[in-house]
Amino acid sequence: MMAVGRAWNNLTIFGKVILPLAFIVLVLGPLVTVLLAVFVGPVLVDVLAANLPIVRFLLAATVVLLLTPPMAFVIIYMEMKLIALMNQRVGPDRVGPWGTLLSTVHGLKVLAKEDFTPTGADRIVFTWAPVVVFLSAVLAFVVIPFAPEGFGAADINIGLLYLFAIGGLTVVGLLMAGWSSFNKYSLLGGLRSAAQVVSYEIPLTLSVVGLILLSGTMSLRGITEQQEGWFTNWFVFRQPLGFIIFFIAATAEGNRTPFDLTEADSEIVAGFATEYSGMRFGFFFFAEYVNVFILSAIITTLFLGGWSSGIGLVLPIELNIDLGSWGIALLLVMAAAPIVLTLLFAIPFLLARSSMPAWQALLLGFIAFNVVAVGLLFGIGYIAIPWVAGLVFFLVKTFILVFVFVWMRGTLPRVRIDQLMGFAWKWLLPASLLNLFVTAAALVVLR
Repeated sequence: MMAVGRAWNNLTIFGKVILPLAFIVLVLGPLVTVLLAVFVGPVLVDVLAANLPIVRFLLAATVVLLLTPPMAFVIIYMEMKLIALMNQRVGPDRVGPWGTLLSTVHGLKVLAKEDFTPTGADRIVFTWAPVVVFLSAVLAFVVIPFAPEGFGAADINIGLLYLFAIGGLTVVGLLMAGWSSFNKYSLLGGLRSAAQVVSYEIPLTLSVVGLILLSGTMSLRGITEQQEGWFTNWFVFRQPLGFIIFFIAATAEGNRTPFDLTEADSEIVAGFATEYSGMRFGFFFFAEYVNVFILSAIITTLFLGGWSSGIGLVLPIELNIDLGSWGIALLLVMAAAPIVLTLLFAIPFLLARSSMPAWQALLLGFIAFNVVAVGLLFGIGYIAIPWVAGLVFFLVKTFILVFVFVWMRGTLPRVRIDQLMGFAWKWLLPASLLNLFVTAAALVVLR
């Protein structure tokens, strides 16, 4: 015991933290997993199977709420880095590898700031406004089909109508923020947001009516399935004018440059967000960056084939592996494999540097094992499971569109409010009606 105590006292503070965590992960974790699977597993499976709809809803809601902050952090980092490169600057490069953790630090900074409510503000409405804006962005995730085989929270036959209805809630939150702040600049920002969203909602909705006529459904999964196969089936080639109108109107709906008139700092300080601070301020801008991803995902679903590769590529290969036949041996393998493979991956680090402490080698071995295991599982899933490959294609297209939104912010100047409104009513509305009439006439002639 004295030798153990002496070895413990010789460890650094970092080692004293890592060693218990490694013991919990490598020893206690597998043992608890086996015990839970043997004694609690059968009862838990029966309960979950009897309440499958509730379980699926709770799981989908949890995943959506957990994914939105990291998604916002990724897009914030992309924006900072890409705009810096466009201006021949380095951009974030200090916090984390290549500055990747800077957006996370910004989020923590906002969380740590004082949350102030101005005198004269309507406290209840002032507090709920950012919640409404954030949830209106998050709720759009529910109907977006990220991959085939039901990979999504819900597939409803009016999914497109649901998206437009939820998107309209954003303006309610911005109006709440502008009115409740008791500030003239905030009120102007809220009124601008209402005028902008109402004006661009009309061409946005009309631009997809031609697509609905071609597909015969408002289900987002049904629209995506009709674009499978070669990229010539994508609606961007069958509805090019509708795609252009939808992209421009969606940019205005998302308050992105050059249509970010609701927070025009050169005119109205910060618009609806002038009086906000702390995490309530953060909710608005989390919602903005989540909205960028959602708009990109909707455009991908409606016009760019969704999860389809576009080259007629069918990746899933049938793998006849029946893991259920292994029985209790599968649980034992899952419990023992992390320990054994961590030790095996730690050996090369010990051989490469004999002076390295054993706990450091084990930690590096554990990290290397996880990287290899995750890469291997992803590779097998990409080849053998349809939704994995579909999810990859979907996310690649979506983040290309996110890059386009960031690119626009780094290059285009902000338009005037009269130009913004005039462009919607004088150009986009007639163009969307023209697209609708031409599509309907073509369908009548061809059918």
